Amino acid sequence: MYVEVSDVKKSYGEGGSYMQVLKGVSVGVEKGKMCVIQGTSGSGKSTLLNCIGGLDVVDSGSIQVDGQEMVGLKMDALSDYRRDYLGFIFQFYNLVPNLTVRENIQVCEYLTDQPLDMDELLDVLGLTEHQNKFPSQLSGGQQQRVAIARAIVTNPRIILADEPTGNLDSTNGNEVMSLLKELNRDGATVVMVTHSEENAREAERIIRMMDGYILTESKNIRVVDA
Repeated sequence: MYVEVSDVKKSYGEGGSYMQVLKGVSVGVEKGKMCVIQGTSGSGKSTLLNCIGGLDVVDSGSIQVDGQEMVGLKMDALSDYRRDYLGFIFQFYNLVPNLTVRENIQVCEYLTDQPLDMDELLDVLGLTEHQNKFPSQLSGGQQQRVAIARAIVTNPRIILADEPTGNLDSTNGNEVMSLLKELNRDGATVVMVTHSEENAREAERIIRMMDGYILTESKNIRVVDA
């Protein structure tokens, strides 16, 4: 497996506020595949994504990516991992309000020696005419496309997406999913948290979580666009 999570446990707080969110999760994702994680609020799906992305430190267990152990890495090595492997798409955009569209993307472009072509990326995402605007001047769909551009400008091997269409209308949501499918076809491994059953049908694999455990795993027969 390209991404292999083994018996991962994660908790927050202590004493009366202690809560174990992941209770020994084990799951694997093959290279170049799209995997969807589903579950009710509080099931641990976003926490699992954050652990894979190195944003949360696990209590115990193992997370291997491309044969390398991520758990226990020092901060410098963890930063290298995120820079070299990951593109993280958040539900709430997290754009820098006083930077333009182009500048928001450039923040991540500078992290790699082999970024995607900026002008081509802006064109593909329909952002060329908006590149000098600030986030407050954009619609929700446009802001999400900027967030996606920022996540993928480094040409990442793995895309982690946390409810990437959750705040979008159906038209913008479909555009975002089309882009993720295209990136997946180009070789990126995609792990996505989503409540949308329609989005889940685009994945080869669906993982359902409940109360910090993997409840079910299933494989999808995905229709690939011609």
